[in-house]
Amino acid sequence: MIHLQSVSKKASFASQRDGYPYSVPVIAQLDTIRFETPVTFLVGENGSGKSTLMEMIAAGSRLPAVGASDVERDATLTAARQLARSFTFGWTKRNHRGFFLRAEDFFGFARRMDQMQREMEADLAAVDEEYAGRSDYAKGLARMPHAGQLAALRQRYGEEGLDARSHGESFLALFQARFVPNGLYLLDEPEAPLSPLRQVGFLALLHEMVQREAQFIIATHSPILMAFPGATILSFDEAPPRAIPWAELEHVTITRDFLNQPGAFLANLL
Repeated sequence: MIHLQSVSKKASFASQRDGYPYSVPVIAQLDTIRFETPVTFLVGENGSGKSTLMEMIAAGSRLPAVGASDVERDATLTAARQLARSFTFGWTKRNHRGFFLRAEDFFGFARRMDQMQREMEADLAAVDEEYAGRSDYAKGLARMPHAGQLAALRQRYGEEGLDARSHGESFLALFQARFVPNGLYLLDEPEAPLSPLRQVGFLALLHEMVQREAQFIIATHSPILMAFPGATILSFDEAPPRAIPWAELEHVTITRDFLNQPGAFLANLL
């Protein structure tokens, strides 16, 4: 399912002041970018503009942001919100299902969920102490709001919470817990907490979600993720971005050449 079909620059963009994010070459030279497959990868070197575009789409789509209080108030997205006003969004069907996730936000989110669970457990212990010797009915009423919130948190993220697992396990658990069908998902470098094996597992999860009418736009450096069958890969190493086959990606050729002959790469370093 293609929910977001395109983002197009408004005529008013030309009158915007210089400087970031308008000066990013890919943004400055972009007229329209189309999303024609359920999975689109944004690929390029650091600083090429893929994260800038991703944040602009997140701000313009007003999707919930994992790890941020609110996309519309997140200070780190101030420039993205300003940039989004210079683009129009072409939708097949507009909804607010899905979310925006940056790798750097995930780790803080996992810690906050763990802290929240500990606080709820402490609240329950305090209730038990306060209501010691009183009726089970009175204690049950006092425990109810705390126990309900804790049960909901454990149901979504597991009994031990996200922070008790490895980063890869907790990322996949978070993704499965927050996924709803028929949504748009914007992921910025989701491979960061994932081992190569976990990345392959994420591809299987991605396939399952696409079957449930989800659309993904993913900024990544991972050749493993980019190999998802049928995906569009847009190279941000050129302005404007262009579609490129997986086998022609520099990420792929360099990785392949290094694995085949690591000594040839390392000889100049040692």
